[in-house]
Amino acid sequence: MDVRERKIIATVDALADDIIDLTERLVRQPSVLEQEAGALGVMEEALRDLGLPPVRVPIEPEKLADHPGFAPVPWRYEGRYNLVAKRPADAAGGRSALFNGHLDVVSPEPLALWDTDPFNPVRREGWLYGRGAGDMKAGVAAMTYALHAVERAGFGLRAPVIVEVVIEEECCGNGALACLQAGYDAEAVLIPEPFGATLYTAQLGVLWFKVTMRGVPSHVLAAGSSTNAIEKSWPVIAALRSLEAAMNTEPRPAVYRDLRHPLNLNIGIFRGGDWPSTVPAAAEFHGRLAFFPGTSYLQVCRRIEAAVAQAAQADAWLADNPPQVEFYAFRSEGHTIGRDHPVLATLNACHRDLTGRDAESYVSTCTTDLRAFHQFGQGRGTCYGPVAENIHAANERVNLASIQQVAKSYALFLARWCGLAE
Repeated sequence: MDVRERKIIATVDALADDIIDLTERLVRQPSVLEQEAGALGVMEEALRDLGLPPVRVPIEPEKLADHPGFAPVPWRYEGRYNLVAKRPADAAGGRSALFNGHLDVVSPEPLALWDTDPFNPVRREGWLYGRGAGDMKAGVAAMTYALHAVERAGFGLRAPVIVEVVIEEECCGNGALACLQAGYDAEAVLIPEPFGATLYTAQLGVLWFKVTMRGVPSHVLAAGSSTNAIEKSWPVIAALRSLEAAMNTEPRPAVYRDLRHPLNLNIGIFRGGDWPSTVPAAAEFHGRLAFFPGTSYLQVCRRIEAAVAQAAQADAWLADNPPQVEFYAFRSEGHTIGRDHPVLATLNACHRDLTGRDAESYVSTCTTDLRAFHQFGQGRGTCYGPVAENIHAANERVNLASIQQVAKSYALFLARWCGLAE
C-alpha cells in the first residue's frame, strides 16, 4: 500500500466507534417485513450527516410488473421505499462502484430462545448480539463508512459511487430491482452479506411457493366420514421431498460438485384447522426450494407442479380435489462468476494486502440481491462481509473486528477501483 492508502486505512480505524454506533442504532429498529421505516429513518439521517443526501426509491408494482425479475407478493407497498445516495466523481478516469445492503430482517420468534432482547444490541467478548446485527446491518454500516473514510482522509474519487440500502432482500429482491430500474447501477457491485471476508463466486436459484389443500369438515365423532386437510398434506410434502432428493443427484455446475446436498427444500409455514375437535377443512403450507445456476425458474415451477399432481393422483380424494399450487416472492435464478473477474481480483488484492493472504472462495447455497445486478444490470460483483453466526436463528451475532476488516477492504477497493483524486 502507498502512503495515500495507508492514510485511508488509518481513517477507517479512527471511525471504528462510529461504525459500531450506526450498527447498534440500526439493530434497535425491528425492521421485519413491512416495518422497515424505523431503520430507514436511522439510515437516512446517517447518510445526510455524512454528506450523502439520499433519495427515496419506492417499489411500484405497476411499473415493475412486466420486468422478468419482479416478484409478485401478497403484501402492500404504500409508504415503503429504499434509499440511494450517489456521490459524484471528482475527476474522470475511474470505474464506478455500488454498495448494496438490506435493512429488512427476519422475525426473531420464538423470543424464549434468545438470551437477550433481540432488538437491544449487546456487546460481549468481541461480538455484537441482536437480530440483524450480522444479516446485515453491520455490513451496511461498514460499506457506508468505507466511502466516508476516503473523503475524510482528504481524497476524492475518479468515478461515482452509490450507497444503496434496500428492503425485501429476505423475501423477493424487489427493493434492489426497483433501484436498478430507477437507473442506479455501476461497473462494480459489492454486497457485505455476513459470509465472512470471502469472494462469493456462486449462488443458487431460489423460489417460494404455497400449496393449498381442501378437506371435508365434521365433528371428530364422525371423523370416518370426513377428510382431514392437514393429513392430506403429508403425501404432498413427501413428494416434494422426493423431488428435492432427485434434483440433488442430477448434473450440476462444477462449483457445486463437492457439496453433498446443496439444494434444500424447506417447509417454512404450515396452517390448518381451527379447533381440536373439528376435522380441518383446509390447510396450506409454504415452501422454499433451491435450484442450480443454469436452471430456469419456470422449469422448477413446472417440476413442483408435477410432483404435487403425481402425489394427488395416488390418493382418491386428492385426485378429485387437487391441491392448488401458487408461486410468489422469490423467483431468483442463480449465477456463477470467476475469481479472475476484475471486480473480484481487485477486491482480493485489497484483502491480501491487508491480511497477508488471499481471500477464500465462497460457494453459496442461498441467494442474495447480487442476482439483480448480474442478470439485469451492467455491473458484476461479489459478496464480502463480516463474520456472523446464528443468522435467521436465536442469538444472532457479528464479530466486531470483522466489521472493521470489511470497511478497510471496501475503502481500499474504492481507492484502487475508482481511483483517487486529490
